[in-house]
Amino acid sequence: MPAGVCGCCGPLRPRYKRLVDNIFPEDPKDGLSKSDMEKLTFYAVSAPEKLDRIGAYLADRLSRDVVRHRYGYVVIAMEALDQLLMACHSQSIKPFVESFLHMVAKLLESREPDLQVLGTNSFVKFANIEEDTPSYHRRYDFFVSQFSAMCHSTHEDPETRTRIRVAGIKGLQGVVRKTVNDELQAIIWEPQHMDKLIPSMLFNMQDADDLDRAGHPSTPSGSGQDGEENPAALAENCFRELLGRAAYGNMKNAVRPVLVHLDNHHLWDPNEFAVSCFRIIMFSIQAQHSHHVIQQVLTHLDGNNKSTPRVRAGIVQVLLETVAIAAKGSVGMIPECKGSDVFNFESESPTPHNLWLGPTVLEVFNTLLKHLRMSVDFELGDSSRRNSSSSVSSVRGRESDERIVQNAIIQTIGFFGGNLPDYQRAEVMMFIMGKVPVYGTPCHTLDTVKIGHQGTKRIQTMLLSSLIMVTSGFKSKSMSAALPPPFLDPLFSISLMEDSELRQLVLEILHNIIDRHDNRAKLRGIRIIPNVAALKIKREKISKQDVAFMKKHGQQLYRHVYLGCKEEDNVHKNFELLFTTLAILTIELANEEVVIDLIRLSVALQEMALNNEENMPMSIRCGIMALVAAYLNFLSQMIANPPFCQHVSKVIELRNMDAPYLLPEHIFRDKCPLPESLDKDDRQLYFQTADMAECLAGPGYNAERLSIPYIPQVTDEDRLTRRKSFVDTISLQVDIMSSSLPDKQSELAEEITFETLKKAIDTTGLEEQEREKRRQVMEKFQKAPFEEIAAHCESKANMLHDRLAQIFELTIRPPPSPSGVVSISAGHTQHPSVPVYEMKFPDLCVY
Repeated sequence: MPAGVCGCCGPLRPRYKRLVDNIFPEDPKDGLSKSDMEKLTFYAVSAPEKLDRIGAYLADRLSRDVVRHRYGYVVIAMEALDQLLMACHSQSIKPFVESFLHMVAKLLESREPDLQVLGTNSFVKFANIEEDTPSYHRRYDFFVSQFSAMCHSTHEDPETRTRIRVAGIKGLQGVVRKTVNDELQAIIWEPQHMDKLIPSMLFNMQDADDLDRAGHPSTPSGSGQDGEENPAALAENCFRELLGRAAYGNMKNAVRPVLVHLDNHHLWDPNEFAVSCFRIIMFSIQAQHSHHVIQQVLTHLDGNNKSTPRVRAGIVQVLLETVAIAAKGSVGMIPECKGSDVFNFESESPTPHNLWLGPTVLEVFNTLLKHLRMSVDFELGDSSRRNSSSSVSSVRGRESDERIVQNAIIQTIGFFGGNLPDYQRAEVMMFIMGKVPVYGTPCHTLDTVKIGHQGTKRIQTMLLSSLIMVTSGFKSKSMSAALPPPFLDPLFSISLMEDSELRQLVLEILHNIIDRHDNRAKLRGIRIIPNVAALKIKREKISKQDVAFMKKHGQQLYRHVYLGCKEEDNVHKNFELLFTTLAILTIELANEEVVIDLIRLSVALQEMALNNEENMPMSIRCGIMALVAAYLNFLSQMIANPPFCQHVSKVIELRNMDAPYLLPEHIFRDKCPLPESLDKDDRQLYFQTADMAECLAGPGYNAERLSIPYIPQVTDEDRLTRRKSFVDTISLQVDIMSSSLPDKQSELAEEITFETLKKAIDTTGLEEQEREKRRQVMEKFQKAPFEEIAAHCESKANMLHDRLAQIFELTIRPPPSPSGVVSISAGHTQHPSVPVYEMKFPDLCVY
C-alpha cells in the first residue's frame, strides 16, 4: 500500500520539477543531458511565468549539492542556469535572475576555488546580457565585496591564487559593465564601492610591478601567457574601462581611491607605479575631465605638505605627468581668463564670466608657488638646524631632497606654462613675475623678511628658471605685448642685482622673448665671426609697433646692458649672453636710428673700460673691450657697410698682433695674461667715433648723433640702491647733529692764501668754461633724441623732488590732527594730536 501511494504521488509532481530533475544524470560525470535540457528550455520559453519557479527549484537543488559536496551536480545546475538565462528574454526573467544571483552568491561564499571560479564565470555571462528594462530593486553590493576579496587572494598555491584573482577581476569587470550604463545603478560610483573596486585593481597591477622591480618580470599579455589569465593586464584593462565610463560628477570618487591607495602602500617613493597609474587615468578619461584629475592631485599635494620631501617630490612629478598629457588639450581644458579675473586667484567664488568647474590656470601656479616657498622654508630650517645638530649627514640628505622637490615644481610650472597658448602664456608670465621678490615692488605671497637673503635668492633663481621654460618658444608679433612695463620693469630690476647667476637668467628670458626667428643657436658663444652671412640669419623688416617699442623702451634696454657689463662678478657666460642680447636686438628690433644708438652704446662701454672710473678689475675691463669688438664686428656685417667693416677689421687685426687680450678668443681662455693697464694713447687699438661717423656719413644714418656720448639715464634704482638682491624695508633717515656742525665746518674750511685770491679775481678761465658748457648743452638739445633728453630732464626733476621731500620731512612738522589718535607714517611716529579747541592758530588765520 505505501508503495502504491508513492507511485501514485510521483506523477503528481509539477512538470517543471520533473523537467529539472531529468537534466541531472545518475552519474554526474556524464554531464548535462542535452535532450532533456532542450525540453526544459522549450518549456521555459513557452511558459515564461514558470521561470521563477524553475529558478527557485534549481537554487534549492544547488544549495543541497553544495552542502553535500556533490560538485559534479553543482556544475550541471550552473550550466543549466546559464542556458536558460541566455535563451529567455522576457519580463518574467526578473525573478529568475534573483534566483540566479542567489546561486552565484552561494558559490562565491564557498571556500572551494573551483566553485568560486564557476560562480564568477556564470556572473560574467550574465553581465554581458543586455536587459530590455532596468531593475529597480537589484543591488550588487555583495558581489563588489566578494569579487574585491577574491582580487586580494593569498592562497598558498601560486596557480590557484592567480586563478582566484583573475576570477575576481573578471567579476568586478562584469559588475562595472552591468551597472555603469544603468542609471538606476549609479550607486556603484559611491565612495563605499569605489574604495573596494579601485584598490583591488591597483593591488594586482602593483603586484606585477613589484615583480618587475624584483627581477621576475610578469608575462605580458599576448606573450607566453594569455592576457586574460594575467591578473595585471586584466586589472589594467578593467581599470581603463571603469575610468572611460566615468561621468563628469564621478571623477572625484574615481580618482580619490587611487591617491589613498598610493599613500597606504607608500608608492610615492619611488613613484614609478604612481606615474604609470596616472598615465592610465589621463589616457582613459574623457579629455574635458582632465582638469578634475589635476585638481585632485593639487588637493592631495596640499594635504601632504608636511610629508617627507621625497613623497612631495613624487606627487609633484605625478602632477607633471598629468599636466604634460593634459597640456596637449589645454586650449579646450582650461578656460580663457582675461582682465582682472586672471589675478583674482584668492577669491573663493568665481566671477560670473569665469564660472566653471575645476582649477583655473593660475590656481595651478598659485598652489605650486606656495609649495615652492614651503620647500625653501624647510630647506633653510634644516640648514639652520645643521649648525646645532650632530647628525649632519641626515640633514644634508634632507636638503638635497628638498632640491628635488623644488626642481620638480619648476619643471611642472615651466612645462605647463610652455604648452599654453600664447595669449594665456603671456598672462602666466605676468603672474609668475608678480611672485618674484624684486626690490621696489610689492610681493603679495612671498614674505621675504622671514626667509632672508639666501632664501629669497633661491626663490628668485627658481622662479626665473621657470620663466625661462614658460617663455621658451614664445612668439609674439609685437614686443609691446610681449614685454609690457609691469613685466619689463621688475625684470630689469633683477638684472641690476649683484648676482651673476640672476643676471644670466634675466638675459636668457629676454632672449626667449625677443628672438622670434630662433637665431640664438647660430650666435652661441662670444667670438669674432669672420662671415656673418654664412650663418644664414633669419630676419624681417621691423614693424611700426616695434619701432614705437624701441622709442619708448630702447633707452631702458641700453641702460641695463651698460650697467650689466661693469659688474665685477661677471664671468664668461655673462659676456656671452650680453653679446647675444646685443646681436638679437640688432636682428629683431634695429632700424637706422637704433643702429646709431647701439654704436653709441658700444663706444660708451669702450670709454668706461678705458677710463675705469668704477675701479673695475682688469679682467672685466678686457672682457668689455672684447664684447665691444665682437659686437661691432657683427653689426658692421649686418648693416653691410664696407667702410665700417674695414675700420672694424683693421682694429681687430691690430689687436691680434699687439693686444690679443682685447679679443674674446683670448681673454676668455684660462690663464690669459693680462696687462697692467690699458694705454689710452694707442688710438689704433680702439674704435674711433670720428672714423665710424665718417663711414656712416651716407644717406640713411644720422651720423652726427655719434658725436653725442651715450649717458645712461638715472632712475630711482640708482638713487636709492641697486646693490640688493632681496626685498628689504628701506628707511631714509637724515640726522643732523648740532654738536658736530662746528667740527664739520672747520674741516671743510679752506685756507685763504694769495693763490686762492688770485684765482678768485681771474675769471677769464671760468668764462671760457661756461661758454663751452653752454655750447655742449645747446648741441645736445639740438642733436640728441627726444627720448634721451626727456629721460635726462625727468631724472633731474626726480632728484630735485626727492631732495625737497627729505628737507621738508626734517624741517616741517605736520599739523596736529583733531582725531586724537597717534599715527605712524613712513616709519616715524607722529606727535599725539590735540582736540580742536586746544589748538592755537596764528592771529591772521582767525576770523
